[in-house]
Amino acid sequence: MKRKHAGRMVPYAILAVIGLCFVLPLMWVLVASVDPNAMQTLKMPSRLTGGNYASVLSDSGNQRAFAIGLLMSLGQAVIVVLLALLAAYPLSRYQLKYKKPFMLTVLFMTSLPITAVMVPVYQLFLSLKLYDNAFGVVLFYVASSMPYGIWMLKNFLDAVPADLEEAAWVDGASVFAGIRKVVAPLMVPGICTVAIFTFSGSWGNFFVPYILLQSPGNFPASLKLYQFFGQYGMADYGKLAAFSVMYAMPSIVLYVLSQRFMSKGFGLQGGTKG
Repeated sequence: MKRKHAGRMVPYAILAVIGLCFVLPLMWVLVASVDPNAMQTLKMPSRLTGGNYASVLSDSGNQRAFAIGLLMSLGQAVIVVLLALLAAYPLSRYQLKYKKPFMLTVLFMTSLPITAVMVPVYQLFLSLKLYDNAFGVVLFYVASSMPYGIWMLKNFLDAVPADLEEAAWVDGASVFAGIRKVVAPLMVPGICTVAIFTFSGSWGNFFVPYILLQSPGNFPASLKLYQFFGQYGMADYGKLAAFSVMYAMPSIVLYVLSQRFMSKGFGLQGGTKG
């Protein structure tokens, strides 16, 4: 019995160790952000301070980086949702000749690593005069996120009863009016899912803006983190931790606000019966 009990405890012990490996860095970030003498090691501060946050917030460069990052990520999320919804609608509602090969291509594109295409993209941006242009980075974000958005929204659209649209058409609604007034409200969970993943993907992306942007004035918040490390690996760990906490807040807030929509799911699939 003791051996059997010990065998059951082994998986929990392994999970506890793995969880500790994730919790400790997060604790360091939170503690170091209010420590005036933060170091690389996790330690209790002698006194708490909000000076690290005040210093980060008062810096005009940090304010600009956050504003650029938010505009780029929010703009990308909105454009991806709109275009992916329009692209996913005919794939879900109509019998197209090459729909299956197209969907398989979209599925393949979702697994294509961005690093594999950055060299030709860099050359393309130089040719189109989009290098060191924040709008060009947004266009690349949109193009790289479209396969995922189309695939996800197509699956969500399949769960929306077509009878509801047909009833709207009988009442005189156009196709676009049916999408806007009937389909889109029922797809709020799917729209929130795609928006969150696309926003988080661009907000936390370091590699793409690092390659496609050059001027410090165009750097988003993800690149601003890199500038906290000075020469010879020296860094102000307190300000770095405070910036990291603030950098994580948009994704956390967006996720929390969307929970009431995403938790609803699709409860209307049987709404046309009877």
